[in-house]
Amino acid sequence: MPGPYDVVIIGGGPGGYNAAIRAGQLGLKTACIEKRAVKGQAAFGGTCLNVGCIPSKALLFASARFEEAQKHFGPLGIKASVELDLPAMMGHKERTVDQLVKGVSFLLKKNKVDPYFGAGRILAPGRVEVTGADGAVEVLETKNIVIATGSEVTPLPGVAIDEEKIVSSTGALSLKAVPRRLVVIGGGVIGLELGSVWRRLGAEVTVVEYLDRLVPGVDSEVAREFQKILARQGIKFRLSTKVTGAASGPDGVTFTMEPASGGAAETMDCDVLLVCIGRRPYIEGLGAREAGVAIDARGRVETDGHGRTSVPGIWVAGDVTTGPMLAHKAEDEAMAVAELIAGKAGHVNYDVIPSVVYTHPEVAAVGRTEDELKAAGIAYKTGKFPFSANARAKTVAEKDGFVKILADAKSDRVLGCHIIGPEAGTLIMEIAVAMEFGASAEDIARTCHAHPTLPEAVRQAALGVDDRIMQM
Repeated sequence: MPGPYDVVIIGGGPGGYNAAIRAGQLGLKTACIEKRAVKGQAAFGGTCLNVGCIPSKALLFASARFEEAQKHFGPLGIKASVELDLPAMMGHKERTVDQLVKGVSFLLKKNKVDPYFGAGRILAPGRVEVTGADGAVEVLETKNIVIATGSEVTPLPGVAIDEEKIVSSTGALSLKAVPRRLVVIGGGVIGLELGSVWRRLGAEVTVVEYLDRLVPGVDSEVAREFQKILARQGIKFRLSTKVTGAASGPDGVTFTMEPASGGAAETMDCDVLLVCIGRRPYIEGLGAREAGVAIDARGRVETDGHGRTSVPGIWVAGDVTTGPMLAHKAEDEAMAVAELIAGKAGHVNYDVIPSVVYTHPEVAAVGRTEDELKAAGIAYKTGKFPFSANARAKTVAEKDGFVKILADAKSDRVLGCHIIGPEAGTLIMEIAVAMEFGASAEDIARTCHAHPTLPEAVRQAALGVDDRIMQM
């Protein structure tokens, strides 16, 4: 029986491998278990690296460059003729993933983490069973267990995913040809990102969303502007609509949908149907329930707010617990858990976790939305500045969108920021750092920003909180 370990981590995604690396840095004897396999080898990195964040961003980048060369070079005085080489684009994606997977394995080895290839299951506090691909079983003894098993695609009743014509996000990342008609079920982050990729490459894209708006959780003003921009790009929308069934045939997919509130059903055809209605925690078969770990009605492992489960010595990080299903949130939780196990002061500030939608333009946010502040009865001030008035945005022909900063009406402390526009995911980090240090809108407004840059739009929005925008 190998061990004893100080820490055994089940799952090698952002929550798992970051917990393992940090534990190793702290001198803890650590093991990390991963069951995902590529070519017979453990593929550390989780959904994010293998079939999520990283491959999707590779395709988002490549497809954006393709469209830019096709449609947007002319006004800049550049004549170009381009054609799509989809296998080569997929090759770029696969090389990127492969390099990063190898990088994670290297970091685990560098920090003296023992890797295990197989499925992990909790037998009891302090004991974890690993079943390898060949069926071989071994039991690890450990002082601490970290559950970092992530999440999986939420299925849609009546729609059977085959990853060929009816696909999840995994299948949508590896289509062998550009579909003529792509229908996306779900108007959330993943659906809009992948819909954008295939729209740029030539597909007719329709998004079917159950709610009456896109990207639930995003500031409603931003969501409305986002839909307008995507519609101008050619994406069609069917809101307040639910899909009730689908079937694959030799010529594509036939599916039925009806109004979310009830009403007459209609049938529609497409070449590829992408199911993107969200993800759910991956907890079944883990042995967590049997070990006494409290799990809520949505299948999420409950914690004390600091990664501890209801069972002493069993911890959790990432998508399998409460909070946004984001790789960087999992990373923060992972580092905090490892530090707490080592007797240090691990901490996660859940009020300052940025989020980004990597469409074009990007959408980014941190902190509270206007909707949340209104619901909570918090008095706030707003500063808003459009990219159409930003000098750098004009020079790079990226004029859609705006920056909106929300600040407490009395203290001026920044409560949230919402950006739709060029490089929004980068720009939001200025606000995240400011919020982490309890900054006011005035603090941002009085910080000198280089000219001409996109961050000047952030400064102008901060000035707008006090009604003194200078550049509009």
